[in-house]
Amino acid sequence: MPHIYLETYGCQMNVADSELVLGLLGGGGYVRTEDPDQADVLLVNTCAVRDNAEQRVLGRVGELKRHKQRGAVLGVIGCMAQRLGPQLLERVPQVDLVVGPDGYRTLPGLIARAQAGERAADVTFRAWEHYEDVPAAREIGASAFVTVQRGCDYRCTFCIVPMTRGPERSRTLADVVREVESLAARGTTEVTLLGQTVNSYHDGTHDFADLLRAVGAVAGIRRVRFTSPYPTDFTSRVLAAMAETPTVCEHVHLPAQSGSDRTLRRMLRRYTRARYLEVVAELRAAVPSITITTDLIVGFPGETDADFEETMSLVEAAGLDDAYTFRYSPRDGTPAVKLKDAVPDDVAGERLERLIAVVRRAAAVRNAALVGTEHEVLVEGQAKRGDLLQTRTRTNKVALLAAPHDWIGSYRQVRFTGTTGSTFTARPVAPERELAVVG
Repeated sequence: MPHIYLETYGCQMNVADSELVLGLLGGGGYVRTEDPDQADVLLVNTCAVRDNAEQRVLGRVGELKRHKQRGAVLGVIGCMAQRLGPQLLERVPQVDLVVGPDGYRTLPGLIARAQAGERAADVTFRAWEHYEDVPAAREIGASAFVTVQRGCDYRCTFCIVPMTRGPERSRTLADVVREVESLAARGTTEVTLLGQTVNSYHDGTHDFADLLRAVGAVAGIRRVRFTSPYPTDFTSRVLAAMAETPTVCEHVHLPAQSGSDRTLRRMLRRYTRARYLEVVAELRAAVPSITITTDLIVGFPGETDADFEETMSLVEAAGLDDAYTFRYSPRDGTPAVKLKDAVPDDVAGERLERLIAVVRRAAAVRNAALVGTEHEVLVEGQAKRGDLLQTRTRTNKVALLAAPHDWIGSYRQVRFTGTTGSTFTARPVAPERELAVVG
């Protein structure tokens, strides 16, 4: 049987798309291999959000091209493929095929053409494409990603996503529920619903509130997460569904991007600083134990020292638990590249360092207050370092635990014993209480 090697870069949606690609090619007889030396086809699923992500991919493609000497096909798929299209074939002569997120069904044919010596690209947007009939090739585990929405209709000036994933469209609620039921039947207990602005989900009949309630009611599902929402799409119906659906976890990743109204206007974000803080308050009123994380960009064109200070102060004003922080990365084709008053690299770098320090201090203070408290955790797997297992609370706090490997995939009650500032150490509670939680 032919073998396929697939590397994935970028967000959770790319991970979910890679599972679709493996399922689609698996139906054609391909078997996945973790060894590129054994592969007949090598694919790199890519991200285009920032330039450094694309540079990483180009470097990796340069490493993988040696496999072409033995006749292997080398392809680039995903968002970077969509953005560059046929230009990528010209830029990297060793690449045989380029396929965007809506073109994965054409992969078998393009691979066959590449094996015959023909290079090709498919970057056509297909507004109807959800891949509902493609069984994703997932590893059986406690957690799974479920894509409920593709594309984006918002036009934030810094963002390449509308160009790489096309217009927003939502799967039907029934299709999503069927997929979640199938996952639950295989032992999955936690699902994360994925969309570019996931809480704007609407299939023509049902909104995101309906979806949360329906997925949360699937037998066997114990936790429901979602990412990434848009701040002003938290309707009263969605807030009520979060509060009233026991399986919905008490964590929201709520991208702010900036704390400055002036910068938010230039970004074409559809809220003000005050409105963002109102949404934070509404989330906490609906779910008092909720934790909130965010995305923040520094060095956006025209950002002044005063604008940056407003972003710094947002961390405390919103009571954020953590933040992913980025330096603005120009993306060709986005409106922001035409904006004047670029922030010098050294200034943007210094601002990023200061913001990271503020975020870490705030996280450390909040996490220190949790030492000694008890939590239900899902044991996710082996930690990246050492012999400990990584676990996660409903509020998205990560704790490392010394425990047997057969605990992976189970839910345990633990007490936090310490914190590094960002993660926790933990130990199990008394066995009799443990059994009560797991059972």
